[in-house]
Amino acid sequence: MNRLSLPTPAQAPAASQPLLAQIQQAFGSTPQMFRTVALSPAALQALWAFFGALGGGTLGAKLGEQIAVAVADRNRCEYCLAAHTALGRKAGASSEELRAAQQGESADPRTAAALRFALQLVEHRGQLSDADLQGLRAAGFTEGETVEILAHVALNLFTNYVNVAFRVPVDFPPVPLSRAA
Repeated sequence: MNRLSLPTPAQAPAASQPLLAQIQQAFGSTPQMFRTVALSPAALQALWAFFGALGGGTLGAKLGEQIAVAVADRNRCEYCLAAHTALGRKAGASSEELRAAQQGESADPRTAAALRFALQLVEHRGQLSDADLQGLRAAGFTEGETVEILAHVALNLFTNYVNVAFRVPVDFPPVPLSRAA
């Protein structure tokens, strides 16, 4: 059960309503996570802008979704795992690629390096070794792409925490977590 109110778009604060209309148009519905975040117009504005900015980034939607799946699984966020698995499929990732991403793995060496780096960030709270950064360089990532991977992790930490802390009901087809409780 959701720990906070789950306003309909019409019940949300007035400043959140235009953004919820954009979200409705983008998704064809208004996912419950966005409805929860809409309780704070500032948080909703930041979240939607972060999604939009990274959507126009250089990593591409498929890798962005694979990172999101890896981070969601590591943080045991069933909502984000379900949402980003669905979005990952739309971005061209196969079911096998998304299952591998849950484990931080990929048959593609470049994707595997990005996922390892993302999970190092999560597991070590940003405390990276030089070797962690060298792994990305060796895989061909630029410094700008390295920052963008970190931005994807940061965005997903926010959404994972919203969904886990507030127990937002999942409104995407469920996907089993790969990690044991």
